[in-house]
Amino acid sequence: MTDSTIKPNTEAFEREILVAPSGFREYDARWLYPQQLNLRGAQALGMGLGTIVRSMSKNPAIAVGHDYRSYSAEIKMAMITGLMAAGCHVKDIGLALSPVAYFSQFELDCPAVAMVTASHNENGWTGVKMGAERPLTFGPELMTRLKEMILSQSWETPGGGSYEYVSDMKERYLTDVIKSVGTLKRKLKVVVACGNGTAGAYAPQALEALGCDVIAMDCALDYTFPRYNPNPEDMEMLHALSARVKETGADVGLAFDGDGDRCGVVDNTGEEIFADKVGVMLARDLARQYKNPTFVVDVKSTGLYHSDPVLKELGATTDYWKTGHSYIKRRVNELGALVGFEKSGHYFYNAPIGRGYDDGILSAVTVCNLLERNPDKTLAQIKDDLPKTWSSPTMSPYCPDDKKYGVVEAVTAQYQDKKAKGETILGQKIVDIVTVNGIRFTLEDGTWGLVRASSNKPSLVVVVESPVSDKQMHAMFDAIDALLSAFPEVGEYDQKLKAA
Repeated sequence: MTDSTIKPNTEAFEREILVAPSGFREYDARWLYPQQLNLRGAQALGMGLGTIVRSMSKNPAIAVGHDYRSYSAEIKMAMITGLMAAGCHVKDIGLALSPVAYFSQFELDCPAVAMVTASHNENGWTGVKMGAERPLTFGPELMTRLKEMILSQSWETPGGGSYEYVSDMKERYLTDVIKSVGTLKRKLKVVVACGNGTAGAYAPQALEALGCDVIAMDCALDYTFPRYNPNPEDMEMLHALSARVKETGADVGLAFDGDGDRCGVVDNTGEEIFADKVGVMLARDLARQYKNPTFVVDVKSTGLYHSDPVLKELGATTDYWKTGHSYIKRRVNELGALVGFEKSGHYFYNAPIGRGYDDGILSAVTVCNLLERNPDKTLAQIKDDLPKTWSSPTMSPYCPDDKKYGVVEAVTAQYQDKKAKGETILGQKIVDIVTVNGIRFTLEDGTWGLVRASSNKPSLVVVVESPVSDKQMHAMFDAIDALLSAFPEVGEYDQKLKAA
């Protein structure tokens, strides 16, 4: 069961199990289909997952859904046969978003979940987001256990499983996601961009139910993603959304990823607001409603969560944690935080707002509710109330999976050595280093940079921010880029800062 043991369109491909070991990531799984995973491999995945579910719960019920790709349903059904062989009671919710699958765990009283999706990855990818203890999803420990079980074929198949198709989960979810807000009094014109991903089957209806005037953009489901990948961090998607907002005079533009657990935002002037800044805007609003809240944010996020005077005055505390939906979700649960925010657009609303999982549709509802509670302000005005910082998008230079962690370790050692020796970067000393996930180092003027390994793709992740100037932000990126260029393993960026 290696990456290249058998090939499609051969007899062996039909008979043998193909599950590429490299597909098991830190907190979910991603494979190229059918090059790295075949249907027997998906069945084996179900048997392994089912064995873990049965070991963790006396009620081995599992909610299972799939996204809109040409092959997702067949992969799901193969996995379901494995889950049933392992003794699980499968609740098949059909075509769904990841947050719909998470919601169905509560709605159908299922401790476990398996969502067949590759999120925003290019067509040709598949994967599974899974959990066995709601609202949490697998982290490294359980992913390693699953990987070892699959590769050694040490799963259990006692049988006794069952299957049920749940036909109305979409309607139940849409009713639930807007119930805390109801119909808005403020009439909002909203551009909804879905990049032809599965969110197109959900987001427009949810916002129309709020009373919004919805302008649908690329909401027809098309697994070839003809315009761009549905990724609210991708500047191509955000630029297209910005143009449509300005063209239509909309109050806000909302962009969703392929499986609907992330949301990107463009304000009424067409300015693309990075998700961590949107998080600060929402944190301010929520801190006025809930006393002394705790927020969890990932290490890629703006320093404003710590430095914002309004959040300080309102008694909010912030915990910077590892990037990744499983990590932030678990941290929010451990700390009893009100919300977890990721720069990628994953927002995790805990009780009393949500149930602790990431939900892009709920995030969109919350942004609309922010505007409802500030009837005399535009989104741009709410954004402009924040202290000014200059931030980069998330940039991902290519680096092979078997090399990326070594590169990050070497980079970390170099910056730690600079701090220990009092050496300067951009004429300033390093005053703080955070190594909870890669390395985030901060200079005397508050400018910071991050280098970490991507958890789900063969790449690094680079983010920079400065509270001083755009020029200083670019200078920080140039310094990091110069260091990374010394590593032959590091390749081209998916997107790169242009010269200041």
